[in-house]
Amino acid sequence: MLEKIMFYLGFPFVQHALIAGVLIAMCAALLGVILVLKRFSYIGDGLSHVAFGGLAMATVLKLSDHNLLIMPVTIIAAILLLRFGSNGKLHGDAALAIFSVSALAVGYLLMNVFSSSANISGDVCTTLFGSTSILTLTIREVWICIIMSAVTLIMFCLFYHRIFTVTFDENFAQASGVRIRLYQTLIAIMIAIIIVLAMNLVGSLLITALMVFPALSAMQILKSFRGTLIYAACISMVGAGVGILISMVASTPVGATIVIFDLVVFLIHVGIGKVWRA
Repeated sequence: MLEKIMFYLGFPFVQHALIAGVLIAMCAALLGVILVLKRFSYIGDGLSHVAFGGLAMATVLKLSDHNLLIMPVTIIAAILLLRFGSNGKLHGDAALAIFSVSALAVGYLLMNVFSSSANISGDVCTTLFGSTSILTLTIREVWICIIMSAVTLIMFCLFYHRIFTVTFDENFAQASGVRIRLYQTLIAIMIAIIIVLAMNLVGSLLITALMVFPALSAMQILKSFRGTLIYAACISMVGAGVGILISMVASTPVGATIVIFDLVVFLIHVGIGKVWRA
């Protein structure tokens, strides 16, 4: 098996997939820690459905670059979801239901009515659960992942203390002069961008697992915010790399393989956490 893996690693498309997959997973884990701590894990699920609807619209409009439509639509939805999350008239779970169900319905309707493909069910399944598209990335797409990963890391390094304060105590942050809305908007935009990029890796329905499992695994054994961020990112990067390699060797779906690996890692950490607390 090791020889087979080394053989695959010699191909440029495999190298591109590993680079993009590992970087996307790292960013998803960093942002996932914030979502879990703020009890906004549902946002990842809702935005993935919105991204699916945006992809369907871009396909119908026959855009050469689907991200030109998917990215702004998902970013707007992310900002609105965070706003509704603290709105007394429309709570976060209600907003999630509105966005996710509506986006899925509109997307599936458009793909059925206007699709020129003979295999609509296959196209929908591929979009929802991931496909081999991670293995067909262009150099441009790989560079986009590299740039976004660098931007995410820079954001966490420069604004770490503000992000920490906004995550744990918004009232204290506001009293301290931190512009809460600005940082909420910044985080929402980053989450939306990473979710759109992650669609090629795990599909729109499995993106939430990519963001939540590493964060929850790290929280089982670590208490510090900084330590949780770093450890969750490391777990997610390993999961993406191992998942991609296993999927190629075993001919399994990339997205599902990565998520199952993250699930196993989470269960192991739950066991370790119980032993440490005993």
